[in-house]
Amino acid sequence: MSESADTENLAKLLVSLGCPKSKSAEMSQQLAKRSKQLAKERNQTQTEAMAYLINLMSQGWAAQDKTDAN
Repeated sequence: MSESADTENLAKLLVSLGCPKSKSAEMSQQLAKRSKQLAKERNQTQTEAMAYLINLMSQGWAAQDKTDAN
């Protein structure tokens, strides 16, 4: 799979997790870049680093949804 297809799929995933659609493409590119950096820093796979970052982002969106609801 090409890198552009990967970032497109990641953008779709981000939207499903609560990311604004207008920012999903940019965020997916940034996540891909950061996951490479994090994997190198932590001596782990890029997949592990990406899973960690996506989990953090989804927690942030969930917390924002709770405060928006109040």
